[in-house]
Amino acid sequence: MAKKLWGGRFKKEIDKDFFEFQKSIQYDYRLARFDIIHSLLHVIALENAKILSRPESVKLSLVLQEILQEVREDKFHHSSDSEDIHTEIQNRVEKKVGKLAQKLHTLRSRNDQIAFDEKFYCFREARNIVKLFTNLFYSLIHLKNSYKNISIVGYTHTQRAQNVIFSDYVDAFFYMFKRDADRLMEFSEKIVLCIGSGAFRGTSLTQEYDKAIEKIVRYLDKDEVGVKINIVENSLEHVSDRDFIIEFLSALSIIQMHLSRFAEDMILFSTQEFNFVDLPEEFCTGSSLMPHKKNPDFLELVRGYTGRIYGNLMALLTIMKGLPLTYNRDMQLDKEPLFSSVDIVKDELKIMARFIKGIKLNEKVIKKALEDESLYTVDLAEYLVKEKKVPFAQAHEITGKLIRYAEDNRCKIKDMDDSLLKGFSIHLNQKIIKEVFT
Repeated sequence: MAKKLWGGRFKKEIDKDFFEFQKSIQYDYRLARFDIIHSLLHVIALENAKILSRPESVKLSLVLQEILQEVREDKFHHSSDSEDIHTEIQNRVEKKVGKLAQKLHTLRSRNDQIAFDEKFYCFREARNIVKLFTNLFYSLIHLKNSYKNISIVGYTHTQRAQNVIFSDYVDAFFYMFKRDADRLMEFSEKIVLCIGSGAFRGTSLTQEYDKAIEKIVRYLDKDEVGVKINIVENSLEHVSDRDFIIEFLSALSIIQMHLSRFAEDMILFSTQEFNFVDLPEEFCTGSSLMPHKKNPDFLELVRGYTGRIYGNLMALLTIMKGLPLTYNRDMQLDKEPLFSSVDIVKDELKIMARFIKGIKLNEKVIKKALEDESLYTVDLAEYLVKEKKVPFAQAHEITGKLIRYAEDNRCKIKDMDDSLLKGFSIHLNQKIIKEVFT
């Protein structure tokens, strides 16, 4: 069992099963990058406070930078014996510099570290997800430009309503996803990394941290330089708050909702009953029994994962709803829902961008569906209102009776002669019907 950051007041060894139950290294290792940056910041503060000499500060900083480089090159392999990522980093430093590492954790707490780490993670991943929207936007633009001036059937209540321009249909999702990207960008811009809470009451290193913040930028990647780091305003709130994760999960849930709605449309429109679209084969699977099947598995999984994404948000809301101030160990359970939602949404956005490029419209089928005269009754009512000054309520009733007559008598409105049409309104004739119904 790896060396722990606590234990002086305990006489008995921790129960092995309990240790396995309570450790978090198996998932919080993903925060290594941010925890090391926190430690680099802390080393500068300790040097400013004269707790570390200049040579000691340099030695610790160099070792931490070595470990940070391992993380950046994806060569960081954590020990399963460590309790958490904070302990893992501490023990790695101790292996390299010996007893000097014992000064690294001076006047700080893991409570402060984890709040810093998670905020940094949310900042970075929010920006990463925003970047993924770029390819999705290009794919949507490609799809709508591939079918310019094409009309499709539009629906309300899953019933045929009116014909709509296909590019408008695609743009509806474009604007949904545009708001999603904007929402995430606004979220990332609000994040402020705080430091100096200690366990929860604060630390005597406040002034030293203030000076250290100016020097930490050199350790950041170029896409992290925009992050804001401040001295904590209220240390109790800082270690006990997870609003930022809840807000992030909420934004991801809205993204997932939009992905799921698009997936549902494509699933529906690709059925033989609709047959409006042909889905790209490389994102579909077959049946182990029925040779003819082409199943929209990617879309169904997107729809299915929506429950997971919503559940992750509800899980954290439930964890946080009754916690007394300040930090409680329940909050350790915020990480898996966070990581899960981020991973799912990132994977879906990557694949969806390629999926959309492969969508094909079955134009002949769509053209046949557009012959449904009920799609044009609103246009006829608008014509009567605008051109013949008929009150809308009356125009609505005229067109309603007209479509009902056609249904009951199994005939086309455009095939009705003028005398029959004038029985519904003196303003109707074949010429007007053909113009409006085109």
